[in-house]
Amino acid sequence: MTYQRKIPILDCGHEYVREILYGRWKVPLIYYIANGVSRPGELQRKIPHASRRVLDAQLTQLVKHEIISKTVFDETVPKVEYQLTEFGLTLMPVMMAMIKWGNNNIEQLKRVTR
Repeated sequence: MTYQRKIPILDCGHEYVREILYGRWKVPLIYYIANGVSRPGELQRKIPHASRRVLDAQLTQLVKHEIISKTVFDETVPKVEYQLTEFGLTLMPVMMAMIKWGNNNIEQLKRVTR
């Protein structure tokens, strides 16, 4: 049996972006991978409040959505690395604009989200 979405995605670009970025740790994961953090253990250390299970699930979703790629090295102890895809690289200007906006408005954002 295949998964059937209960609530359809509206056929709007922002709905698809939301679908891809929805998840507490996806934006930080993309940011760290873009900045050279490629191993799961390194990502876990950068985002210590996230459980490894949740990080793995969100990394899997980002691979499925072709934002990042996963390379498994066939060694005695298997090694995994993540990289941004060409498609994922096109997301970086958007993410950097979001980060800049957040940093420029951090005090108000803190106040209104408490």
